[in-house]
Amino acid sequence: MRFATVIAGGRQVYGAVIEGGIVALSDDFPQWPSLREVIAADALGALEVAAQGRAVTHADGDFAWDIPIPAPEKIICVGVNFPDRNAEYKDGQEAPPNMSLFIRFPRSFTGHGQALIRPPETPQLDYEGEIAVVIGKGGRRIAEGAALDHIAALTLCNEGTLRDWVRHAKFNVTQGKNWDRSGAMGPWIVPFRDHAQITDVHLQTRVNGEVRQDDRTGRMLFPVARQIAYISTFTTLSPGDIIVTGTPTGAGARFDPPRYLVPGDVVEVEAEGIGILRNTVEDEA
Repeated sequence: MRFATVIAGGRQVYGAVIEGGIVALSDDFPQWPSLREVIAADALGALEVAAQGRAVTHADGDFAWDIPIPAPEKIICVGVNFPDRNAEYKDGQEAPPNMSLFIRFPRSFTGHGQALIRPPETPQLDYEGEIAVVIGKGGRRIAEGAALDHIAALTLCNEGTLRDWVRHAKFNVTQGKNWDRSGAMGPWIVPFRDHAQITDVHLQTRVNGEVRQDDRTGRMLFPVARQIAYISTFTTLSPGDIIVTGTPTGAGARFDPPRYLVPGDVVEVEAEGIGILRNTVEDEA
């Protein structure tokens, strides 16, 4: 079963995604204001039981998708995590021994079906299709062999980037990665029950139906278990934290000439077992 956060009737609610819409469940569990608290309570199973046999409460078209975990404590993104991505930099360097990391803010993401926003300051809005893992069981210095057991759920991410702004400084990319609604996450979370859901999964990004990125998580330079172990070495991971695990080669900046997103484009990120995250592109009003 899949679970989502949506905006319906001016309210943010969460529920189970079924054929034809969602079954709102948040009023049934007032002790858990959002899916973040549900995950912290290890209660996705309780939601699944509560949804059984229920009819749609909000039909498709009667709500707007929000990011699944509205206010995670941390969103940590892994950069340059596929072999061909490392080669794209053309610096002659082998893959580094440790992963590159940066932070994103929740406000920089929008939900499924919403528009990615291109700001007036730059036209260089780019896409990066990725799988994101939602931490269920927190911890510090988590052993790599046990790391996947700390995952509660999976979702999809379009880690939209303003390319020239990631080069505004010598040592960081923060300002190019955090423009309001420049990326997307969702549409829902899929509970994590089997390591095979992440170890070798097909991931693809399409722009207007054209395949731009296509790879498998089994080729990651730093597999997800390694990511969780490494990140938890220096910071305590908490339930509801999100790790965005890395994008394959094929982002728009790597074409000659670059192929940045423009208003009217439709970007789809798809991963087997999770679904499709679809967004349009608009200029900021």
